[in-house]
Amino acid sequence: MKVKDILAKSNSTLFTFELMPPLKGTGIQEIYQTIEQLLPYNPSYINITSHRSEVEFREQKDGRLEKVVTRKRPGTVAIAASIQYKYGIDVVPHILCGGFNKVETEDALMDLAFMGVENLLILRGDALKNERGFMPESNGHTHACDLVKQVVDLNNGKYLDPQMINAAPTNFCMGVAGYPEKHIEAPNLETDLRHLKAKVDAGADYIVTQLFFDNKKFFDFVKKCREIGITVPIIPGIKPIAVEKHLNILPQTFNIDLPEDLVKAVKACKNNDEVRQVGVEWGIAQCQELKAAGVPVIHFYTMSKADNIAKIVNAIF
Repeated sequence: MKVKDILAKSNSTLFTFELMPPLKGTGIQEIYQTIEQLLPYNPSYINITSHRSEVEFREQKDGRLEKVVTRKRPGTVAIAASIQYKYGIDVVPHILCGGFNKVETEDALMDLAFMGVENLLILRGDALKNERGFMPESNGHTHACDLVKQVVDLNNGKYLDPQMINAAPTNFCMGVAGYPEKHIEAPNLETDLRHLKAKVDAGADYIVTQLFFDNKKFFDFVKKCREIGITVPIIPGIKPIAVEKHLNILPQTFNIDLPEDLVKAVKACKNNDEVRQVGVEWGIAQCQELKAAGVPVIHFYTMSKADNIAKIVNAIF
């Protein structure tokens, strides 16, 4: 079922979560274990992240540096199919601009359509570590808005090959990302909101937010979205603090602020087991307030680790 239809049919806050494909060379069992920890709470759908190729320079025996391009976490399409087949749960694979050209994207979308996958989360993706800014592939998309338009074209039976006449249309529902504290590259929140509205106007059906720890920032974000004419559902994304180093990593990686009360609570912990418990307690309080406010879904970023998520969801749902 399409996410937009799942949301339309529900009268209460739903539970969903995101998984990350395992590193190349490891099996899928960890994915299954994570899912089975969270199955008792009836997830409405499961997201699967996608990862572009990375560039590394590896030293050879003669001292030369060799450029190596590798995808460390392939498998998004296959994992989506596996979950849908094994568990009968709707899946939302991520589709990226970064690392893929338009033809590769169209081929991946065909594979998903053939498997009966109806949902996508459309993302630009991050720049490579050695790039100063995001660089698209040759014949690729620079912005998520353009990738949304490619999917809309496919939904209308318009493929990249102009000689394809009366081609079968796809039937995808699309989510896009929103940033309550603005995208790291945006000069200000107002500019970022205009970019978000362009994605929605291009055909996105709903928004799921970047993680945040201050609900007021989410509520203010939703208010500003509504004021500029964004009417689609807006889903909050939640990731609990799990280790002390998250105090530095999360703000740097996601351009977010951490509330001072949360920072003090983590700093007072003697070990990461205590930090994890603080994260659970903060997550429960956050989700209780979000649920009371009537958000359509609470979406959890698991990083494929579910024990803390399960504790939060058990207390909320």
